[in-house]
Amino acid sequence: MRLLPELILRYSLRGRRKGFARVVAWISMLGMVLGVTSLITVMSVMNGFAQELESRILALVAHTQVTATQGQVADWSVLAGDIERVLAVDGIAPFISDQVLLEGWGRQRGVSMTGIDLRAQQRVSGLHDHMVAGELSVLETERFSVVLGATLGRLLGVNVGDKVSVTLPTLAVTPLGVFPRTKQLVVRGFFTVGADLDVKQAYVSLDTARRLFSRAGVDGLQLHFQHSSQSDAASRVLKRHLGPEFRVTDWRATQGSLFTAVRMEKITVATLLLAVVMVAAFNIVSTLTMSVTEKRSDIAVLRIMGLSSGQIMWLFMGQGVVLGGVGTLFGTALGVSLALSISDIVVWAEQLSGTPIFDPRVYYIERLPSLLQWSDVFATGAVAMLLSLMATAYPAWRASKIHPVEVLNHV
Repeated sequence: MRLLPELILRYSLRGRRKGFARVVAWISMLGMVLGVTSLITVMSVMNGFAQELESRILALVAHTQVTATQGQVADWSVLAGDIERVLAVDGIAPFISDQVLLEGWGRQRGVSMTGIDLRAQQRVSGLHDHMVAGELSVLETERFSVVLGATLGRLLGVNVGDKVSVTLPTLAVTPLGVFPRTKQLVVRGFFTVGADLDVKQAYVSLDTARRLFSRAGVDGLQLHFQHSSQSDAASRVLKRHLGPEFRVTDWRATQGSLFTAVRMEKITVATLLLAVVMVAAFNIVSTLTMSVTEKRSDIAVLRIMGLSSGQIMWLFMGQGVVLGGVGTLFGTALGVSLALSISDIVVWAEQLSGTPIFDPRVYYIERLPSLLQWSDVFATGAVAMLLSLMATAYPAWRASKIHPVEVLNHV
């Protein structure tokens, strides 16, 4: 067995192969390098996009929402105090929300209109920091004023100071019949976070929302924690503490379909790129098959010298594992380096060409995001090595079945 490591290295890296066998060995190793590099880099970019999307959405969306299962919350400060006694909360803000139809210059869009308390909202979301036109504080001083997402304002064709008509989800009874309630609101500002919230969200003051939706209390509370990851555990605690009278909703539930789509895209792309690794791994089959054919006489001599069929099998399996391992090692190193520097490379390419690859007016981003997760790196390396090991099984088994007497009889 002491001879096996030396033989594996000699056959894998220092062995004298015929020209075509050497080319196939290098191609299989290069394919493994490219496959592993591509897989690590693309998964890091997908992670970066998911993180960027999460940060943009959480700029407006609260980590957790607590709403009454029936009716409204009459005194939200009492409920807020009850929550603070059982949880460490960074911020709590009341809200009133409903679906409405906005119309401006003959263009209509269905949106979610949310009434907020501006002072409390500052501790729950970053709406104040994402204003691109107008002032958010006007909502408190001017009744029936509204702040829209920048994309929504562009679709409606309105600017700051223009009026929009809001159709409410309630009916008004008049002598002429029953009609939906409508109200004129003055646009006092625009916000943008670079996500779909820019096209489906509008904000008014809490007082304006009460008057529009005819509500004395509030729909519920928005909660903000130090880290968004705390929301899952906090939601479970609140459900037990508050009981069935209140509904506790995690931000992943309200935005779950979007992040599910991102995860599915990551899985799909990773599966497609894994095919490259599989092709490279099974090129090792060709390499070892030709190696077995080329070294039939060497195998016969080794058997005569005392190596068992199992040791011959391990010899060729080791050869395939070395080829796959070297390719995986170089591919991992190159993939990690590329994942850490892909953003700077894209910026350099933009400066070199003078053309933006990601136009922020279209994609809402200026740099290609990348987030390297070591779990992805280890998983990629493990899968690549497993495929390499599987690819060696058949050629190694064939080598172990070669009988030295039959080979030497034909020498």
